[in-house]
Amino acid sequence: MMELQADSGVQEEQSIFPVANRKYKDTIFRMLFSDKKNLLSLYNALNGKNYSDCDQLEIVTLENAIYMSMKNDLAFILDLALFLWEHQSTYNPNIPLRDLMYIAKEYEKYIKEKGISLYSNRQQKIPAPQFIVFYNGNRKIGERMEHRLSDAYETSNGEPALELKVLVININEGYNQKLMESCQILKEYAQYVSKVRTYKKTLSLNEAVEKAVEECIREGILREFLLVNKAEVVAMSIFEYDREWEEEILRKEEFEAGREAERKNTEKQRLNAEKEHRRAESEKIRADNAEKELLLLKEKLALMQGK
Repeated sequence: MMELQADSGVQEEQSIFPVANRKYKDTIFRMLFSDKKNLLSLYNALNGKNYSDCDQLEIVTLENAIYMSMKNDLAFILDLALFLWEHQSTYNPNIPLRDLMYIAKEYEKYIKEKGISLYSNRQQKIPAPQFIVFYNGNRKIGERMEHRLSDAYETSNGEPALELKVLVININEGYNQKLMESCQILKEYAQYVSKVRTYKKTLSLNEAVEKAVEECIREGILREFLLVNKAEVVAMSIFEYDREWEEEILRKEEFEAGREAERKNTEKQRLNAEKEHRRAESEKIRADNAEKELLLLKEKLALMQGK
């Protein structure tokens, strides 16, 4: 960051690292794997393939002006399949619904570009979709899990007419070791993220990111990538972890709001139960009194009949 000296009028460089900038919308993950070489390496590692020709990948990520409202992280076509990959640093079970919207736009784009007629009397072919989320948030999950669109349905009657399955892969350091060993760039990315989070426990966010970047460069972790893109990587990281912190606070607030609502609901139920108990007791007392009055009347009637 450059700062003006008021007394000398001379610009003095205070730090080569920017402070948190909320204008950054990209992520380090997306920046890394937008590179076809890295993307193909991760694809091979996931699918047990050995492709080496990056030109076999057709990048179809939604990111131009027409589709900006539906921007996804990474999308590409390979092996007659359409892959939609997302990166998440916070847990989000709504990704199947988002992916449903993404894939609709992807197919709309594909059909227009290929000149496919949906009114043809011949079956038109489209690439089969696959949905993956690469997750490295703080919430503890297993190595892999699956989200389904049908989990969001308010009612469930047998097999859903519309289903969409999203595979969630945990890419935090220490998870999915076989995948990490098969894709060096993913392994190094996980190491970088781990360093930032470790240093963030005792340092400010800016200091944690700066220290992690410098240490990774010294240790050869993402070295070339960081040397070329240092300033941008730092700014992205600061924004990403700052946003992650905000989302954690939001989730905590939502949790507390939920607890408060639950407490109020419990209190309401308790008051209603007490009210119902008092009503029942009152009804019982009235019934007992009525029964006593009836017995007295019967006794009086018996005495009168005895005379």
